[in-house]
Amino acid sequence: MKVAAIIQARMGSTRLPGKILKTVNEKTLLEYQMERVKRSKSIDQIIIATTIKESDQAIVELCERVGIDYYRGSEQDVLSRYYEVAQKFDVDVIVRLTSDCPIIDPEVIDKVVYRYLDNQSSVDYVSNTLERTYPRGLDTEVFSFEALSKAYQEAVLPRDKEHVTAYFYTNPDLFKLQSVTSEKNYGNYRWTVDTVEDFELVRLILGELYNPNKLFLLEDVIRLIKEHPEWNGINAHIEQKKL
Repeated sequence: MKVAAIIQARMGSTRLPGKILKTVNEKTLLEYQMERVKRSKSIDQIIIATTIKESDQAIVELCERVGIDYYRGSEQDVLSRYYEVAQKFDVDVIVRLTSDCPIIDPEVIDKVVYRYLDNQSSVDYVSNTLERTYPRGLDTEVFSFEALSKAYQEAVLPRDKEHVTAYFYTNPDLFKLQSVTSEKNYGNYRWTVDTVEDFELVRLILGELYNPNKLFLLEDVIRLIKEHPEWNGINAHIEQKKL
């Protein structure tokens, strides 16, 4: 059984174009993310799912440079892009990640993946986003290829095609869902990168905590933020885009 992290990535962004290839200390945000996902114990393969747009050639070139698999598909129909990626690479269990999460925690990824693997006979979709107790930027969704195929064949709403997993959690009568929550509620923290302010906060975090030889985790970031409470104000006013 192959478990693959499929990271959707494109240069187009309404609020911060080219954000995933912005650099902190000469390393792109996408490289930080890939480096951290590689630390996951549950993932067999990482695949970048980008688009056929010419502007996304830069993402392809990065993947080729660092030796990460990639696939180019539809820009708007991200559901079809995921289905095609999973089919091409013979993926049994999909771990959906988005490329705006450069400080994602591999231990959190593993927690969600292992919850799915331990219950796969009775569950179709497991995530830490159904109930928001983890910071934005640590989002992890896990589901079977069978569930993805069902969504691909049945979903018709533009929202479902754009957001990949929306068809799962808006149809709880069709899919068995399970939520992974944190012991402490950190849902008010925002560590995803969608705006200039988000980037500034993540730049500060990476500047303080990144060490190629030592992995920092959720608790380390929380500790750092508590040492610098003013950092919370950098992006506190940013509203998450609605589905």
